[in-house]
Amino acid sequence: MSDASLDRSRCSVAGTLAVVGEKWSLLVLREAFLGVRRFADFQRNLGAPKAVLTDRLATLVEQGVLRRVPYQADGERQRHEYRLTARGIDLYPTLVALMQWGDKYLADDGVAPLQLEHRDCGAPVHLGIVCADGHELSGAREVRAIARSTAVSSG
Repeated sequence: MSDASLDRSRCSVAGTLAVVGEKWSLLVLREAFLGVRRFADFQRNLGAPKAVLTDRLATLVEQGVLRRVPYQADGERQRHEYRLTARGIDLYPTLVALMQWGDKYLADDGVAPLQLEHRDCGAPVHLGIVCADGHELSGAREVRAIARSTAVSSG
């Protein structure tokens, strides 16, 4: 594909980064996938400044990645939990890909700090690139990018 045929103004990578591309946003998502739901728990686990965490949670809610759900502990005021939406859950492979890259290139002594396992059988989980016909691809050299037409027919 030539550079001239790609409309970079409609790039899905750039659009996704606009939603989740900040460090704290990705770390909030990591914690959400690990089961964290409450503001105080996010803050304790991440060590994020309160204002930054408040802003990132609000952005993820505004973008439909998380949703706020009210809860109230006995004798306390109502608060909110943050839960992943379907849109948020669809970001899981992105975090797994980032984790795999970090495990490969950044892990001390080649030991990953966290391992993902299939709940049913206990086998390690890894992310791969698979075409619609089921072929597992080894990487980018086996993929061709095709620019999609944005023209709308009038008829």
